[in-house]
Amino acid sequence: MPYSTESTGARIARARRTRNLTQRELAVLSPVSYSTITKVEQGVISASPSVIGAIARALSIPVTELTGQPYLDDLKRDQLDGLIQPIREALDVYDLGADPDITPRPLPELHQHAEQLCALVRATHLKKAAAELPGLITELTTSAYHTPSREAWQILASAYRTAYDVTTKLGYQDLCMVALNRMEWAAQRASDPVLSGVRQYLRALVHLRAADYRTGQRLVRVGLSILEQAEQGHERDVATGQLHLGASVLCARAQDGDASEGHLAEAQRLAERTGPAERTHWLASGPTNVGVHRVATLAERDLYDEAVRAAEDLTLPPDWPRSRTAHHHAEVARAQLWTGQPDAAFRSLLKAKKAGPQQTKYHPMVRETYAGLDAARRRVPESFAAFGAWLGM
Repeated sequence: MPYSTESTGARIARARRTRNLTQRELAVLSPVSYSTITKVEQGVISASPSVIGAIARALSIPVTELTGQPYLDDLKRDQLDGLIQPIREALDVYDLGADPDITPRPLPELHQHAEQLCALVRATHLKKAAAELPGLITELTTSAYHTPSREAWQILASAYRTAYDVTTKLGYQDLCMVALNRMEWAAQRASDPVLSGVRQYLRALVHLRAADYRTGQRLVRVGLSILEQAEQGHERDVATGQLHLGASVLCARAQDGDASEGHLAEAQRLAERTGPAERTHWLASGPTNVGVHRVATLAERDLYDEAVRAAEDLTLPPDWPRSRTAHHHAEVARAQLWTGQPDAAFRSLLKAKKAGPQQTKYHPMVRETYAGLDAARRRVPESFAAFGAWLGM
């Protein structure tokens, strides 16, 4: 199978040429070696998130311009593209007050519906969640204006959080930032510092994906400061631990291993206190999440052998959120690819697909790992080509 002309390497080459830069000139502008740039553009090796981020920043373009997100052709084939505009419209009515044409359901029913959509996202049923979300947001908006209460604004903030989850998983990075701004708007009306802290964590992840690690770390610090205003207890500990996990990945991507380990240690301390708390703000919090982030941070620091060994020592509970399970297997596949284990890497990709097919299909790391396996030109099973066709590559 030839290397796709729509690969990340091909997009890097086009963006570089548009700016009249040679590969050596790009290497000077970015902390990426000439050899790596050459091999990535030729499809000899896959591009890691840190390499993609560094090149995007050197070229002053969004990371998504190099990864090709959102994958519009695939979204159209899966009939997901048409679900985005209603979400966009629902996010835009936040300041219009109660809709006179809507009679909202009782708040307990709205809360139950919002929780169901959170669960759908964690189960990676993105299409169903995206279809139901706009109606719920507009109904919750009317409810919060009509009968203002702390709980009403909290539930609306949760729905905005789900809008962030859906749009970011489908590759609409600009729209996910709008959702986070709406989440903060509702969290302030609920006077809920934990929700505001969680929002800063999610915002930091947006900057992680944009390769803006410094801003991401600043957001984590702001989030931790906000959480100090919250009442001490389980909920605050869970959110604080998650911010430290986000910081561990940001520091690892910035190749600050000591800082990354420090944040992991603090997250581990808090996880031992909270125990498994996957449903607290749907953060998949707990000791397992710390172990998963340890694998991810090792891979981000290019310590792929250690990442693979850490993954081998980690057992995910069978009832762990499928969205996190799928993401973990994608991380492991990348590490296995870089350690010369193509068969194992492909098996991990299949595990990711089994755990969360919709999420896996639109994950840029999965596509880049698959492209790397394809470029290795190893003997692979027939199912490998079928997986590539499923990805649309």
